[in-house]
Amino acid sequence: MVFLFRRQPLRSFYGLCNALTILFIRLPVWMLTFTVPSWRPVATWTMKRSLAVTAFRAFVHGMFMTALVPLPYPKEDKPDPKEPGIAWADPVPDLIVGEISDYARANQVDAVRTPGFWYGPRGPNGEVGQKASPGEKVIYHFHGGGFVLGTSRPSNKATQTLFSGFSEHFSGDTRIFALEFRLASTPPLGAANHFPAAFIDAITGYHYLVHDLGFAPANILLEGNSAGGLLAFSLARYLVAYRAQLPAELGVPCGVLMSSPTLDWAASYTGPDASLTRNFQSDYTDRFFSSEYSLRALAGQLPSDLVATSAWTSPGARHAKITPGMFAGVPRTCIVSGGAEIALDAIRAFRARLEADVGPEGVTYIEVAGAAHDFLTVTWCEPERTNALREVATWAREVWAA
Repeated sequence: MVFLFRRQPLRSFYGLCNALTILFIRLPVWMLTFTVPSWRPVATWTMKRSLAVTAFRAFVHGMFMTALVPLPYPKEDKPDPKEPGIAWADPVPDLIVGEISDYARANQVDAVRTPGFWYGPRGPNGEVGQKASPGEKVIYHFHGGGFVLGTSRPSNKATQTLFSGFSEHFSGDTRIFALEFRLASTPPLGAANHFPAAFIDAITGYHYLVHDLGFAPANILLEGNSAGGLLAFSLARYLVAYRAQLPAELGVPCGVLMSSPTLDWAASYTGPDASLTRNFQSDYTDRFFSSEYSLRALAGQLPSDLVATSAWTSPGARHAKITPGMFAGVPRTCIVSGGAEIALDAIRAFRARLEADVGPEGVTYIEVAGAAHDFLTVTWCEPERTNALREVATWAREVWAA
């Protein structure tokens, strides 16, 4: 059962008890246990990494017993001075076509003004969102969090770590536009922003980059981590699949970078040899799947089975409704995965399906042995993080030069 202690004062009481239990009981036990390398989540992990992943996993489990409390959505009329760099993209309802339009009607989702945060060089007067200069490259980022949590705000530690890696290994003057898309929720926490709300926001942000700021599609790299990786790929596929119905100026972006993408919301790969089983102790995201909260929050009025098998939401699922040629024309894609994450089976299946349509030359796959989920966003996963970022940077330079 999830969110059993969601109401106050039970929430605060449970949170305090959970924190004290972790700090004074479980942590000492973990430290003693992990003195033996073979008893760690991954035998090659350091004590620090083993404790970090295990403690965070316990924290996430506690969160699903109380409540998910995302940061308040930005307010255009009351910008937060502590969160600089925000810009707003105007909605374009006519860009919502095909299946996505059908799903939007079913869940009563409309296009809205959507915020995002700019990182990197600013205009001559310190402004953000300045027009693209000739040939300028840009990274269009989507954050993780299972579509129910997460943020691209400058205060977010994971965002800071990821973007500092991009700044170090990519060109230092590359701008990043990080979308702050709507987060989904469902009872018992309230119903809002079901699929395809975040997807529509992604289209809105892309139109803003191309139409309002003048970035050439060939200079836009779609990038996302975890759930954001799925969003990046789905946007690229949408721009290809509905090219004839969309304005010609939108074109097709140059590439897609997916880091630890979430591609199977029903966790359909099971059994003793499945990554869900063998990597259970080395991952911290299991409650997003076992609780089915993200699945239900995305579904809304749609059948949960649709979210569990649709190529738009679960293209890596065991029984995903994939037909030959469905991904044809999608731009070059780089997939980064950790060998110790529970979603590995779905990532590998998705890679095979994508390669079947675009060829091996269209997919660069970087699987890092022993790396945990979303390891590019944490500083304690070294040297794996730096080595992977170097490979990604090489791929990005090739894509932008093509």
